Amino acid sequence: MSPGAAVMVEELERAGVEVAFGLPGVHNLALWEALRSSSIRLVGVRHEQTAAYAADGYARATGRLGVALTTTGPGAANTLAGVGEAWASRSPILVIATDIPSGLRREGAYRGILHETAGQADMFAPVVKATHVAHTAGAVAGAAAAAIRDALAAPTRPVYLEISTDLLAADVPDGRHDAGAGVAHAPVAAGAALAASTSSPAAGPAIALAPLDGALEQAVARIDAAARPLIWAGGGARDAGDEVARLAGKLGAPVLTTYGAAGILSGHRCLVGLPPHAEPAGRLWDEADLVLAIGSDLDGVQTQNFAQPQPPALIAVSLEPVGNYRVDVALTGEAAAVTAALADRVTARDADPRERIAAVRAEACGALDATALRFLDAIRFALPGDAVLVADMCIPGYWLAGFYTPAVPRRLQVPLGWGTLGYAFPASLGPALAGGGPVVSVSGDGGFLYACGELATVAQERIPLTAVVVDDGGYGMLRYDQAKAGGTSYGVDLLTPDFAALAASFGIRAETVEGLDDEFGEALARHVADPEPSLLVAKTPVPLVPPPNTSPNWYRRT
Repeated sequence: MSPGAAVMVEELERAGVEVAFGLPGVHNLALWEALRSSSIRLVGVRHEQTAAYAADGYARATGRLGVALTTTGPGAANTLAGVGEAWASRSPILVIATDIPSGLRREGAYRGILHETAGQADMFAPVVKATHVAHTAGAVAGAAAAAIRDALAAPTRPVYLEISTDLLAADVPDGRHDAGAGVAHAPVAAGAALAASTSSPAAGPAIALAPLDGALEQAVARIDAAARPLIWAGGGARDAGDEVARLAGKLGAPVLTTYGAAGILSGHRCLVGLPPHAEPAGRLWDEADLVLAIGSDLDGVQTQNFAQPQPPALIAVSLEPVGNYRVDVALTGEAAAVTAALADRVTARDADPRERIAAVRAEACGALDATALRFLDAIRFALPGDAVLVADMCIPGYWLAGFYTPAVPRRLQVPLGWGTLGYAFPASLGPALAGGGPVVSVSGDGGFLYACGELATVAQERIPLTAVVVDDGGYGMLRYDQAKAGGTSYGVDLLTPDFAALAASFGIRAETVEGLDDEFGEALARHVADPEPSLLVAKTPVPLVPPPNTSPNWYRRT
């Protein structure tokens, strides 16, 4: 027997967790006490939403489990935007929240206890893969082990773990011998009721390749018969770069990557390096007589709300069904294994897409905004190859999402799964503590204010990151939307603080420059070279023009 908090921390340590993000409350202090003597670094944030975002940023950068800790009721609820983003982006994060004392809970009755809800776990149903609830002593160890297992099992998504606050300090059975005692809830669908059982949902390893033999041969036959194959690589392929490169090389097929797959073929002759929202790149889809989608559900953001036409033949490699387009051959399995099997079997052809890709790039770049291109050049100048760039929902962030190619995967993070404004700065805390290269977040002035209190966290924990704030005095994208609709700006202009002075008040080095070109790039390079936390403000009275991958500028319409 051990205190419930110690049992939970032991399960986290067993899973290799090295850092957790959280905010304490009266209900979860016993968990803080257990973490005090553990091997896990506890980073105290200033808002629970940041705990979820930072856990997501950590998971995206490393592929490992991100952990967010909250107290009961409003503390748990504050994570929902961040958990929704992690769900849409398929990040393996675990949210651990307390609930009211087990002895005070009365089933079916609301009693007005501090932080009580009628069903706290129900709030998470639309945005998690599974929920695990421990309201009895015998359920704690099993619920913790099962929640961790579910979060890490492919296909990954967030998982919610709830424990009654009194059980953190109470002695509970330790180890995994009672793993079936907890109650697990698996969401049936977004907004659907929870289906409860007395055991955890099955969560084994990625689906095996063995059952694919017939479908695999069918896919190979279709690929070999295609004259103009195209590879579309999504976030599920970001750890399968070598396999995708080998397949693309044998086929001589151009490769389009989604935001989540950025960097998988950096420098490869088959990489287009442009989003399909740029019309010359989008025409590659139209010209293809076969599309091989690897690790992508062909979502609305990437396909301009499905305005890309149905290809003559579509082969999908995915762990989950692809329902947005008609799939002719579905290969259900882990991207690296299935793609390697395809590469082994397809017939190599004498085809080189470089000339076609060069023409696509030349035509697309000729139509792009010159100021934005200088901004992208400044970013490339300032960031080394191992840097992690975290972009927000702002015009500079949209340019980076579509037109910045990192040197390797997991080096560009964007919140375009769910589209949560205010993501970049708090999410950047995660990769900054992951032990990789330098980390830069890029936010607009409006988005940065969502979590500006985390300057205190960065200063206190000495988190090595550079926060960039592009200050145009308002929500620039929304101003553009209003102008495009023929109106004048209303409700989108913002009073902003002196961001540099704000950072300096926390003891963080700060600098302000004008514009986003050479002066900005030189300043950013200095900040990135400094391991201490810093803030760089770019004043842009004339904001960037939104890129073609923003919905008002999509060239396709449904």
